[in-house]
Amino acid sequence: MPDQPNSTDTSYADGKILKHAADGVGVITFNNPDKRNAMSLEMWEGFGEALASLRDDDAVRVVILRGAGGKAFVSGADISQFEKTRHNAAASEEYAKRSAAQRALLADYPKPTIACIQGFCLGGGMQVAMLADIRIAAHSSQFGIPAAKLGIAYGYDGLRNLVSLVGPSWARLLMYTGMRIDAAEALRIGLIERMIPDDQLWGETMAIAETISGNAPLAIKAAKITIAQVLKDESLRDMDAIKAIGNACMDSADFREGRQAFMEKRKPQFQGR
Repeated sequence: MPDQPNSTDTSYADGKILKHAADGVGVITFNNPDKRNAMSLEMWEGFGEALASLRDDDAVRVVILRGAGGKAFVSGADISQFEKTRHNAAASEEYAKRSAAQRALLADYPKPTIACIQGFCLGGGMQVAMLADIRIAAHSSQFGIPAAKLGIAYGYDGLRNLVSLVGPSWARLLMYTGMRIDAAEALRIGLIERMIPDDQLWGETMAIAETISGNAPLAIKAAKITIAQVLKDESLRDMDAIKAIGNACMDSADFREGRQAFMEKRKPQFQGR
């Protein structure tokens, strides 16, 4: 997995968030390896800026999230900032508002997202990973939420996503104990989708991203919208949105291209329209 900043990277938060895009794949790197990529408030805000930039780049079809240094995806919040930013309920509420805005951006992201996880994925890192559409982890990865060991409450959105992925019983075990689990256990309980040898993680992640990038963007958007609605309570589902994106696919140039490419036995060239 490449760890050194590229000359074409765009940096945010004094270089602690890096953004790169090429061949339809955007990459956001949490670049604070000295602190195992622990997230400061400035990093959260830089992360949001990078997400927005890739969202608005029509050439980007899928986004990978990764950590620099090989030892952590994101090891949680930067606890050294807590005396300044989270020392009491009022300060913590302000911190939560500012960081939650960036997580909301990821939660509602219109493009597919992949968390490429190596090393520690803890606390706030788990929040980021759980908001991604797909989680691919190295054998060496470790997962956990140490809120009970710090005396803080993990937020509603994070716990909702945790329960959705692993169920209430495992959510209770993880939260009550603050325990860490390895990648094999995370795979078994549904927290991640694939477990890959460390030296193959980046290649496998890129292969999946490139496959997604080569598929029809509107069809992927339809899947993303529909799955999101399936996960909602029936009374809150936007069936009109599902119908609209389905009609857009059927009327698209990409659908015609897909049919024609199949008949001509060639790889389709999708344009997202």
